[in-house]
Amino acid sequence: MSDPAIQDPPRRRIPFVREKRQRTPAVVTAVDLDGNIVRLCQATQRSGGPTVTRLASASLDLPPEANRTDPAIVGPALSRALAKLRIKPATVVMGIPRAQVVLRTLLLPPVQNPGELASLVHFQAGRDLPFRAEDAVIDFQVRRTIQVPQRAAAPEPAAPSGTPSASLPSADPAAAPAPAPRLEVLVAVVKRDTIAFYQQLAEIAGFKLAALGFLPHAHARCIQACHVADTDNAFALVSLRPDEVTIEVLSHDALLFSRATRFTSPTPESAEPADPAAAPRPDPLSLVQHATRETLRSLHAFSGSEPDTTISKLVVAGATGLESDLSTALADRLGLPTTHLDPAGPLRITGESAAEAPGALAALGLALGLADRSGLPFDFLNPKRPPVQRDTRRLKILLGATAAILVLVATFGIRTTLVRRETDLYNQAYAELMDAEKKRPIYRRGILQGTTVDNWIKTGRDWTDHFAHLSAVLPPAEDLYIKKFTVTGQGSLRIAVQARSGEIIARLDKQLRAAGYDVKPSAITPGSDRYGYDFASVVELLIPAKLKIDLTKLKVPTRPTDDGSLDPELMKRGGGS
Repeated sequence: MSDPAIQDPPRRRIPFVREKRQRTPAVVTAVDLDGNIVRLCQATQRSGGPTVTRLASASLDLPPEANRTDPAIVGPALSRALAKLRIKPATVVMGIPRAQVVLRTLLLPPVQNPGELASLVHFQAGRDLPFRAEDAVIDFQVRRTIQVPQRAAAPEPAAPSGTPSASLPSADPAAAPAPAPRLEVLVAVVKRDTIAFYQQLAEIAGFKLAALGFLPHAHARCIQACHVADTDNAFALVSLRPDEVTIEVLSHDALLFSRATRFTSPTPESAEPADPAAAPRPDPLSLVQHATRETLRSLHAFSGSEPDTTISKLVVAGATGLESDLSTALADRLGLPTTHLDPAGPLRITGESAAEAPGALAALGLALGLADRSGLPFDFLNPKRPPVQRDTRRLKILLGATAAILVLVATFGIRTTLVRRETDLYNQAYAELMDAEKKRPIYRRGILQGTTVDNWIKTGRDWTDHFAHLSAVLPPAEDLYIKKFTVTGQGSLRIAVQARSGEIIARLDKQLRAAGYDVKPSAITPGSDRYGYDFASVVELLIPAKLKIDLTKLKVPTRPTDDGSLDPELMKRGGGS
């Protein structure tokens, strides 16, 4: 898994890398599907670190021929198992087995920015995937920093004879390039369909999936909590399940190698389990032989990829009942110290949970990892993603275009509002103008009458008395009537009269003089009207200062019986005197 030229210093503990750490939940429940059994582990965060509070297991009520890749089938069985255990989990973590994950080890330049590191990892890992990069979810863990020696440049051809020796390349070892630091990154890739399976399974089972870890790293986390790695040397962990064998090489909490194989040996029909709820026990000889063979293959593959790494011991874990036999077989074949791990002692698990500890290695690691403040190194629900690359130039163009559109919209909106307001004012003023145009004759008549009244007031005379005096002095209405009564600016009276004959108008001069007025003679013109008054004249009267009018002594002629001068309809038509 590494270049032979890489200088491999002693391995040290590398902290788990996470871009963003959420608040640690109060109680974490890990759910692990181990064949036909579901194993649960609950842990909580305390002052001394994460602590296991409960371990439990229950069988999945599934027929042997059931499709275990269908969440609609496995989900209800898981829900019934949780109900049987009387557990209603709030924060749940599950793990993806090794067989469904593609592992790669990358050597990358030392990058301090987590976003840039994630971009490098996604670029390198997406180049040689066995499926499309769009269908992949990528997460990674930085294991360590190593020094990689740089390759020296190829020597130049020998110089021809006669060339000075000073021009030949130097063979000084000090001129070799210094080793360059590199980050050793473990990359895990899983299909999106696999993640969708666990999400649908959790939804059907009735709980919310908070995290989705990696089972080999869950084993490493449990091994770390059990303090099995007491030296700097690596060790191998062989985990047995009824249908799977997983071989992992660990150094402290760092996963160096992982390989899983399926065990398909049929179970003998005569081997009936003592407990119907327990998983069927596989053939002991077949499983031990299969596990021993696969362990030897895996360790040979690991030693070929990393020849400088020494495996100091073997650890066997599981709850199949064959762990002791496998430990003996591996010790005889490899000659290494081999132990059977029971996490109950190192983790101080007592009571009924202690009996569940040997088979709950994965559930323990998942619960302890999520309950720890450092979190899971691999979480396929919340993977480390590259930062979103924003095209600032395009963003500025879009913002400028948006601002221009908003300005145009606002301008047109304001213009429309102002035009509408001015149009309303214009319509209102036009309506008032039309109404005033209709009332123009009335306004004009009022103006003239006001002008007349003003002239009357300016002269300081009571013209109504003169009007009454003239009504008594002039001939009766059967002979003459006044068409117009006007007061001039010089203080004189001008009356337009209509008479039946010229003699009446001729006598009018004497009658007015006798009444005390100074009369300016005027011409008599024929001017018949529709009432039979055929002569017209305009008489201007000058009022002497000595003229005094006593209305009590005036004798007003009686009006004729058919007088209509005060009839409103007749006055509208211009009749009357």
